[in-house]
Amino acid sequence: MDDYLREIQGKTAHDPHSTTKTSSSPRWVFVPGPIIVGAGPSGLAAAACLKVRGVPSTVLERSNCIASLWQLKTYDRLRLHLPKQFCELPLMPFPENFPTYPTKQQFVEYLEAYAEKFDITPVFGEAVERAEFDESLGFWRVRSSEGRGYVCRWLVVATGENAEAVVPEIEGRREFLGPILHTSLYKSGEVFRGKRVLVVGCGNSGMEVCLDLCNHNATPSLVVRETVHVLPREMLGKSTFGLSMWLLKWLPLGLVDRLLLIVSRLLLGNTARLGLDRPQVGPLQLKNLSGKTPVLDVGTLAKIKSGDIKVCPGIRRLTHDTAEFVNGRKENFDAIILATGYKSNVPSWLKERDMFSEEDGLPRRPFPNGWKGESGLYAVGFTKRGLLGASIDAKRIAEDIEQCWKAKAKHLTSFASALSP
Repeated sequence: MDDYLREIQGKTAHDPHSTTKTSSSPRWVFVPGPIIVGAGPSGLAAAACLKVRGVPSTVLERSNCIASLWQLKTYDRLRLHLPKQFCELPLMPFPENFPTYPTKQQFVEYLEAYAEKFDITPVFGEAVERAEFDESLGFWRVRSSEGRGYVCRWLVVATGENAEAVVPEIEGRREFLGPILHTSLYKSGEVFRGKRVLVVGCGNSGMEVCLDLCNHNATPSLVVRETVHVLPREMLGKSTFGLSMWLLKWLPLGLVDRLLLIVSRLLLGNTARLGLDRPQVGPLQLKNLSGKTPVLDVGTLAKIKSGDIKVCPGIRRLTHDTAEFVNGRKENFDAIILATGYKSNVPSWLKERDMFSEEDGLPRRPFPNGWKGESGLYAVGFTKRGLLGASIDAKRIAEDIEQCWKAKAKHLTSFASALSP
């Protein structure tokens, strides 16, 4: 064992791949437990599940706070789209006095209380630039933008599906004189009061931003480039999601989809007449196949019916104050908001190609089998099933690591002592 520790020390002292800000190699620190990359809800869930099993972890977070997407890159009116019981993290429910659909601030308060309860203290401002498995050592090397290096036996990727904003290329974008911003920078429609605003993207964010703009006396138009399922947030006095989960216990998915569409037609009418054509595949089946979430209407559809929100086809090109659409129509706008979603950033820093796809940065194996890779690599928050899927994976990861931890804890502790200066 001593020879092995000396070998590790020698190899980690000089890292040939180092790209730190200084000319010297990073100082490598051995982490006895797993490293979790990302302090969002998924990373916190994994850390808490490990903690209660007696396994310490180190959480690295590139931002200066937990749940940075929620705290820094979401609009003010945001609420959870699903009832709180489907969004709670393992081992700690939401407070009873919270509403069915907690606000953004309430959700952040819940996450902060969660981190405090399980004594999770992430290392903030630590963006991971490179992580790779060292075959000769049997450990992961993780290097940060701050020039620090970590060595660990297990690596949990918790950066999620929404790490980076997707900003599409639009012809003439540089000619447009007004502001063009992604929803990650949008806070409130107040600054657009009296303005003509084009919102690109008809998912839940695009729909809600349009509603928020209406409520602040702006004039929004919504670009709908693809088919979309719009469902009422609640059906028959129950949440649509909760009702769907209950029906799936008794009925096949295809039949549940048909029932959802029948009730939606009764409650919302024919959305195709509003320019919102439905996909051929049902909402639940489409979610399973592509991860595309149906829109849960919170009032936007009524604004489209009243004409307060205009539906537009795809954009062909922009000029200094005009958008030309694919049907040849042209309209003037003061601003453009891109509700075009997010993507994973895993391929930019994780040097591994078996578990994660280079194309979209998601696990190659779909849920429920995408949580575990080779050589102590895990993924949490990539299920396309929201926090419910992340909680399931966090529990599996903690259970799996615990089995190895118990067997190797003594050796790892000795290793850490020997590696420390």
